[in-house]
Amino acid sequence: MPDLDALVSEATWKAVRSSGPGGQHVNKTASKVVVQFDVPNSSALNDEEKQLILQKLSSRLTLEGILILEGSSTRSQHKNKELTLERLKEIILNSLKKQKPRKKTKPSKASKLKRLRAKKIQGEKKQNRQNPLQ
Repeated sequence: MPDLDALVSEATWKAVRSSGPGGQHVNKTASKVVVQFDVPNSSALNDEEKQLILQKLSSRLTLEGILILEGSSTRSQHKNKELTLERLKEIILNSLKKQKPRKKTKPSKASKLKRLRAKKIQGEKKQNRQNPLQ
């Protein structure tokens, strides 16, 4: 389990101007936060954890293995930074979870019989719809 405080301290962030409606406030304040986390060069993660993250988050990473998150949901830069860093922690922890292997199961005898009965009823319905003179 990685040290979350070390992860947050390794993340680099910058504030940029947010897009969209908002009038003059949006045009003059940098409330949007962009957080970058360099997975391959992180000292808070061991090699196994790095490989797991690189594999599971491959579609979200740049070619250099950097995870980029943006946050502009509130008008406050500090709140956006806090929310984005929480999202970073959540994404990293979720990517490190190992999935349980699926246990193969077979349908029960009762479920097989129920399915066959339903098929029989459906077949009889269709049989009754046919023209009797054929």
